[in-house]
Amino acid sequence: MIVRHDNRFALIGTNLTYVFDVDARGRLVHQYLGGRLHESDINELPDARVLHSSFETPEGVAAYEFTSFGDLVYTEPTLKSHTETERLHVFALRDARIDGETLEIDLVDSIQSLHVTLQFTLYPAYDIIARRMTVKAGETVTLDSAQSFSLGLIERDMRLRHFSGAWTSEFQLQEGPLLPGKKTIESRRGLTSHQSNPWFALDSDATETHGEVVYGFLGHSGNWALHFEKDQFGFTQVTGGINPFDFAKTLQAGESFTTPTGYIGYTQRGFGGMSQNAHDFERDVIMPEVTRDVLRPVLYNSWEATYFDVSEDGQKRLVDEAAAIGCELFVVDDGWFGERHSDAAGLGDWHVNAMKFPNGLDPLVRYVKEKGLQFGLWVEPEMVNPDSDLYRTHPEWIYYTDGRPSTTSRNQFVLNLALPEVEANVTKWLDELLGRHDIRYIKWDMNRAFSEPDSPHLRDAKELWLRHAEAVYRILDTLRERHPNVAFESCAGGGGRIDLGVLSRVEQVWTSDNTDALDRLTIQEGFSYAYNAKMMSCWVTDAPNWLNNRSLPLGYRFVSAMQGTLGIGGNLLEWTKEELAEAKEWIATYKTIRPLVQHGTSHRLASLKRDGFHAVGYTDGEDYVVLVNADRRQYGKNRLRVKLRGLDPERTYELEGRPLSGRYLMEQGINLTQQTDYDAYCLVIHPA
Repeated sequence: MIVRHDNRFALIGTNLTYVFDVDARGRLVHQYLGGRLHESDINELPDARVLHSSFETPEGVAAYEFTSFGDLVYTEPTLKSHTETERLHVFALRDARIDGETLEIDLVDSIQSLHVTLQFTLYPAYDIIARRMTVKAGETVTLDSAQSFSLGLIERDMRLRHFSGAWTSEFQLQEGPLLPGKKTIESRRGLTSHQSNPWFALDSDATETHGEVVYGFLGHSGNWALHFEKDQFGFTQVTGGINPFDFAKTLQAGESFTTPTGYIGYTQRGFGGMSQNAHDFERDVIMPEVTRDVLRPVLYNSWEATYFDVSEDGQKRLVDEAAAIGCELFVVDDGWFGERHSDAAGLGDWHVNAMKFPNGLDPLVRYVKEKGLQFGLWVEPEMVNPDSDLYRTHPEWIYYTDGRPSTTSRNQFVLNLALPEVEANVTKWLDELLGRHDIRYIKWDMNRAFSEPDSPHLRDAKELWLRHAEAVYRILDTLRERHPNVAFESCAGGGGRIDLGVLSRVEQVWTSDNTDALDRLTIQEGFSYAYNAKMMSCWVTDAPNWLNNRSLPLGYRFVSAMQGTLGIGGNLLEWTKEELAEAKEWIATYKTIRPLVQHGTSHRLASLKRDGFHAVGYTDGEDYVVLVNADRRQYGKNRLRVKLRGLDPERTYELEGRPLSGRYLMEQGINLTQQTDYDAYCLVIHPA
């Protein structure tokens, strides 16, 4: 619930209370973020401001929920703007409204005729608050920074966790103390990026199962930034939203702009509780409603089998093998269109290659359906090769600066989706493609970041970063409305576009181009801190692996890939009969545990770095599955002990015919004897 006591506001969730005041000058002063308080306690909270010296504001030093440029506050502003004659603003409270679980705070700057509405939406079941800001102009104004949220925190010595990474090593969890000063994690690449991700967690002494954690997400797939600023008084300001670097958004009189949504969560159940709340919130609120309750199919993707050597007959042979082992979705990857025989040509020419498919795609689509599978296709709509008919016809459709050379990466340019005609072209050919063929799945890829971020056709090129992301969203929204039976996957050279903005529009994401099962365990474990398993596409591919030449047992590869939405990406035509038979058994096993993995509550039970093996559990409150991947054996150290979490301690469960109490399984655990290097286990536990 949301309550107001004069100028004090409180958002009260299941285990959360969030309190701030509006002071006499209209500033939102943070007072409390912690465990649930009684409503009668709200007014008993002490004023969190510190009166220090005349060098600070007369009201004292504080942590804020909104700051504007020009005040005696020097943290990252929530809003910064300018007109032709003014670049400072002073806001005063005009109104506040409570509508169910949403609080709106109206602030106004009478000089600039600038109106700001701060929106707080409480999701009490998950202890998560959605934050966004709407700015409405009374005269022409340019926004230089418009953040989704500012979050003030008080009297905490905190550690910061966030993700770093690169191509093939996404979601590497970083941890360190938050020291006085400013730390920024961000992307300036035009998309979410492999290098960082718009998620964070702050704690003082939390463990996997206990302790307070404040965490947050951004729902934006373009340039973004999260700023963490700690001062000498113990206050910490967290500001997040569109990256103010090279940003501008001009509003004419009467126009408004709403920022992407930021999300703030709180738990006292440690990092495991944080992840579980976030996972449930994503499944129940963020993911596309039409497929929230639908289990994701077992996918086969032909990329690593054929690369660009795609043909109707070759794909049909792969369809036969994929159907025989139990796959449910067949996806043709790159190489089916234009003159696409390598990555040097064809992007932008989205017509079926007549030599590879003499009768078009429909014969293959029908064949896939006759075998009992759905049909899917890979596309890269935001890109164009210089060697393409599209570029030869419209060289002005990329980001470029007049008179300067344009930089290719992976032999391609980025299409300027900030231009309405380019957005319309991409929407048109995708709509026609989906209308012409019975396609049930689209893998949307983006294989390079921006360069030459300029456009002679835009009045202010600083707007292109935002316009591009908004265009991608509009295209996806349009396609989903017109083709509701099509599922989408977000891919950007692997995990380069994963955030709550795109995840509200796609069913799953391609976590990394790194398909080595051992490397993926660390990537997937990091991913699990922020995002749920159903979203995470995981493949079983060939051994030795294409990336690092490592050979791992087929069972190990399956158990690693079964920790999300299972896919197969190897060349099945080269697998032995024994491997195909084993794969069929593993896929059948996955289908029995799939509801637990995709819709259940997950528990990180063991980590490679800490424990020498990896284990994760999933439960629906009744059944429980444990997936274990062991590392190399060491003499005398071949025993693996896995303590479970999330069971009823007084209930009896059955594991391989043995009756065991929930208390035993959580306190003593399961003992496994590792038989070989890279052994793997799938253990299913039922109530007795």
